[in-house]
Amino acid sequence: MIELDQDTCRDLNVALTREWLETNGIGGFSSSTISGLNTRRYHGLLTAATKPPVGRFVLLSKLEEVLLIDGRRYELSANQYPGVIHPQGFNYQTRFCLDPFPRFTYEIEGVRLEKSVFMVQGENTTVVQYELEQTVDSNHHVKLEVRPLIAFRDYHATTHENTALNPHIETEQGQISLKPYGDLPTLYLAHDLADVNPHGFWYRNFQYAVEQERGLDFAEDLFSPYALTFDLNTTRKISIIASTERHQAIDADSYRPAEIERRSSINKDATNSLVSLLRTAADQFIVAREHCETVIAGYHWFADWGRDTMIALPGLTVVNGRWDIARDILAEFATHVDQGMLPNRFPDAGEAPEYNTVDATLWFFEAVRSFMQYTGDYEFVRTSLYSVLQDIINWHVKGTRYQIHVDEDGLLYSGEPGVQLTWMDAKVGDWVVTPRHGKPVEIQALWYNALRVMEDLAGRFNEQNAKQEYGAMADKVRARFNELFWNEQAGCLYDVVNGETLDASIRPNQVVAISLTNTMVSRERAVSILGVIERELLTPRGLRTLSPLDQNYIGRYEGGPHSRDSAYHQGTVWPWLMGAYITAYFKAFGRKAGRRFTAMWLKDFQQRLREACLGQISEIFDGDAPHTPRGCVAQAWSAAELLRAIIEHVEQPQTKAASAAEFL
Repeated sequence: MIELDQDTCRDLNVALTREWLETNGIGGFSSSTISGLNTRRYHGLLTAATKPPVGRFVLLSKLEEVLLIDGRRYELSANQYPGVIHPQGFNYQTRFCLDPFPRFTYEIEGVRLEKSVFMVQGENTTVVQYELEQTVDSNHHVKLEVRPLIAFRDYHATTHENTALNPHIETEQGQISLKPYGDLPTLYLAHDLADVNPHGFWYRNFQYAVEQERGLDFAEDLFSPYALTFDLNTTRKISIIASTERHQAIDADSYRPAEIERRSSINKDATNSLVSLLRTAADQFIVAREHCETVIAGYHWFADWGRDTMIALPGLTVVNGRWDIARDILAEFATHVDQGMLPNRFPDAGEAPEYNTVDATLWFFEAVRSFMQYTGDYEFVRTSLYSVLQDIINWHVKGTRYQIHVDEDGLLYSGEPGVQLTWMDAKVGDWVVTPRHGKPVEIQALWYNALRVMEDLAGRFNEQNAKQEYGAMADKVRARFNELFWNEQAGCLYDVVNGETLDASIRPNQVVAISLTNTMVSRERAVSILGVIERELLTPRGLRTLSPLDQNYIGRYEGGPHSRDSAYHQGTVWPWLMGAYITAYFKAFGRKAGRRFTAMWLKDFQQRLREACLGQISEIFDGDAPHTPRGCVAQAWSAAELLRAIIEHVEQPQTKAASAAEFL
């Protein structure tokens, strides 16, 4: 449980930096701040995935709530309008907690009202429940007025008052439906016994402060089609179900315990509270796509990306025993391999996948290796993946898109003008911020790892000629890599080698060359590299993407799109890199020293899960202290890589972990 007290809830400057997130397993979500004041265009009670896991539309933005005590009105909501916060219901809020889903507590005149919000798995359905308590010395007549505010627009956009909206509602016993636009789903709102006021009108000029800070559209109008009034003296517990499907309010009584049980099952064997929190966080990224499952890269605005999926897969599924999900994801992505490349992104609008990454495909091999390590299911790999993996290697040898090919020295070259192929992929117009054309360090590490994985598989599948071929290719890569990439003066690896150009920027990519099971780096060099990273890149939130001593370093990720993209990989801290760093540390210094370092770094980290999006880890943080959280409020590989590292190294699992691999 994560709990925030009255002082936090009533301090709006703090409360607006604390967000919550509920997901439904098909790409939809519900999210806002702990005060209920929406600060993002992505905030809303029901963001439905109309083409799971994409096609996301904010249908129900929020519920305006008024508590009536003996006829006196107390508004519980909060909104930002130009120059004013109105109403200010947070002044009545005494508590917010995740237990296991968002719960809000308000107290007025001896009346305590608790609201809870959760989503139903597999449906575009949000359940909101209210429960009334009165102190022994109070005897009030209490009613609750609830007025829905609808948006019905793409979650990247904003809506404004318009005459195209159809305000008509259909009223049945315990249910109201409306379809304001013909090309969007019907919104059904099931409710307990209530008086219905069918009068609808527009609320104008909501302000979304975070979007304004990000240099994006930040003003919106919302329509309220009706209001419901509940008598809480008659029924002290009421339910509202907002959905794209028909329900009855009584369904909430079965949905709630089912969701509690589902979340408990995720953590049935969790060894400590941090592992439990991270497993719960990890679960929110696993979603359905058509006939399979996939991984949402981050909330609120990312869909499923090949690179993010493969990096996050071990931490989201494999180390947690969710092997069927891992198997399905690996098999599904294998069907989308084209010209030896894994898709980088499945667009929101359902267009063809985009193939514009050099590393997603190589991380695929590492995800397969991790899967085999934990499951031993080589038969699945042989029948479903091996031929695809062979084809990938062949395409890389002969060459595929964007000049991705094996050079004469055995190393992997990639890049052409105007494209960004590594994970450092920021682009502003035609300007690629960190092009990294040539031979990036982590790409060579991943290429070598892929060849060793194939060498192992070929041996297991009795293909001795292939085994020898992959082994010889890997030996050549290792020899040439150590000749070209060691920067003797700096005591670490060059970030990119491109012909005679040696990029000596101190970046974290080199840690991948140590952390992978199949490494080309000696222990002595690994120790030196980690020393450089610790001195220049390590922070309490993760690793910086560029040394602060570099003239191109940008310490704060803020401003409009151009400003933010310029800083994205030029000093910004990425927490996902800590997974690789912890693994590398264990390999270089041993278990005792590794556990000591990890315990020290994690000492205050659990507290970080009580900041920003509660129970989640942000995509990025500022490079400069105090390392303010930025970007997506919840990022798959941020949670997954930290969870993987903790389980594999700190929790001492029964299975042999990657950290046991020997340096060559």
